[in-house]
Amino acid sequence: MTISKYEIFNTIVELGSLTKAAEKLHLTQSGVSYAISTLESELGFSLLKRNRSGVSLTSNGERILIFIQKILQQEELLQQEVISIKSLNTGTVRLGTLSSVSMQWLPGILSQFHEAYPLIEVKTYLGCYDEMSDWISNSTIDFGFVSLPTSKPFEVMPLKKDKLVVLLPPDHPLQHQKFISFKQLRGEHFIMPQWGSDDNIKRLLHENKVKLQVKYELMEERTIFAMVQMGLGISILPELILINIPEDIHIVELEKTDYRILGLASLSMKNISPAGKKFIACTRSWLREHNFLDFE
Repeated sequence: MTISKYEIFNTIVELGSLTKAAEKLHLTQSGVSYAISTLESELGFSLLKRNRSGVSLTSNGERILIFIQKILQQEELLQQEVISIKSLNTGTVRLGTLSSVSMQWLPGILSQFHEAYPLIEVKTYLGCYDEMSDWISNSTIDFGFVSLPTSKPFEVMPLKKDKLVVLLPPDHPLQHQKFISFKQLRGEHFIMPQWGSDDNIKRLLHENKVKLQVKYELMEERTIFAMVQMGLGISILPELILINIPEDIHIVELEKTDYRILGLASLSMKNISPAGKKFIACTRSWLREHNFLDFE
């Protein structure tokens, strides 16, 4: 049984005529007759009595009509809710975010998004690269900010080239250099960010065949700042992370410029909800307005 048959039946009862129902629904009269005939066959009893003056309900038809009308009312409510979701009046977005994105981008993006779509709820999940990968894979989140390329075959949308720079302690002998080579890094005690398998810093060092004296591996950027400041080693971090960094830490560019590519990843960009797609559009718009968007 289909909703269309219920609608045809209800319209016939409303208008008292198969012909008028066919005209209103833009169907042929034979098509209307066939729909009612198949509905009666599926139910196992007659719904309508046909006579010269039109049609009327059988006793069974009278009993069934009220239920069919309720189904049609619920169908209408369902369609209204679908339209509401598609027009982004309601919904939920589940977003995975990195600490640097949360500090630098997310407040502005969320403010702009909630102003435009106050009824859409945004749930945020803060994690490292590996956690983000797991959350996307098991659909805990709709999409998340990631470092590209990802180790898993997600659909991705690149957003920002985030330059990698060297952090030096106060009074470090290389502090006045404009650039630092990979050769100069080899003898240094190194504080390695521990962000997961998609870490661009580890990839950068591997590609350039640089083996460092890694003394510490840490996840939290503020701790890395403090340890560099105390002279416990140097580090390499993306520029986006360097917010409120201590003034006596020196930032020097790498001789061979490299970047962390920040983007969004999902199992399927095509299947993201309308609310999610609107959030992505808002994110790109905000990044463009603030000169962060490097990929159009």
